[in-house]
Amino acid sequence: MSEDRLIAAEHTFSLKQRDLLRLIVADMIPPSKEFAVPGADDPLIFADILSAARSAETAVAECLEIADGIARECSGESLVDLDADGRTQVFAAIRKLPAMFLLVSLTLQCYYRDTRVMQSLGMEARPPFPGGYEVEAGDWSLLDPVRARKPFYR
Repeated sequence: MSEDRLIAAEHTFSLKQRDLLRLIVADMIPPSKEFAVPGADDPLIFADILSAARSAETAVAECLEIADGIARECSGESLVDLDADGRTQVFAAIRKLPAMFLLVSLTLQCYYRDTRVMQSLGMEARPPFPGGYEVEAGDWSLLDPVRARKPFYR
C-alpha cells in the first residue's frame, strides 16, 4: 500500500517514525532476488507492520527513539539522514538491544504471513483454518506428571 493510500486513521506514527521503522525493517529482512521475495520494507508488508504496531504504539515509538538516539550518539545525525555506511554501524549497535525484540517480532510476524513469502517457502498461502493442517499425534503420557500434581491456585 503506498503512502498516499493510507487513510488518516492509519497515520498512528509520524512521518519520521514511519521512515525510521521502514529503514530498520529493511535492514532486518532485505529483498532477495535469489528467492524472489520482497524485503520487509515492501509497501504491502510495511503497511501490515504499521497496522500491527498500532497495538503497541508507545513501545514501538520508544524503540524507534532508542534507535535514533544511538544514531545521534554515533554520528550526530538522525538515522534517516545517515548514508548506507553510517546506517550499517547503527544497525550493528541496535541489533543486540533487548528493546529491539519487539520490532523484530512484529516484522517477522507480518513478513511471514505475506502471500509471496509463504509461496516462496512452498507453503500454501492460506490461514490454518477452516482447512486445517495435519498434526501428527503426540505422546499424551508426557502430560501425566502435570495431571498427577495437586491443584494450585493463586
